[in-house]
Amino acid sequence: MSVAAKISLVLSVGFAGGVIGYVHYKQSSDRARLHEGVVKDIERQQRRKIENTYLLQKQIDLTTQLKDMEAAESNPDLKQNTNIQ
Repeated sequence: MSVAAKISLVLSVGFAGGVIGYVHYKQSSDRARLHEGVVKDIERQQRRKIENTYLLQKQIDLTTQLKDMEAAESNPDLKQNTNIQ
């Protein structure tokens, strides 16, 4: 085998190994990035759930206050009792 053939063989094997290594690296980094996206989605869903629960509780409290006010307006005796306390 000539020297040029040996150099060509070494370069082609090295290039092929480099390409294979890069593809494996890129694939693993893509998987990690996709996994981070899933984790972020789960965190976003949990934050939305907490926010929705808070808003629902706030709405329940406001509804209760409104019903109490309506009951006090419709029944003057109840209104006087609530003012005393």
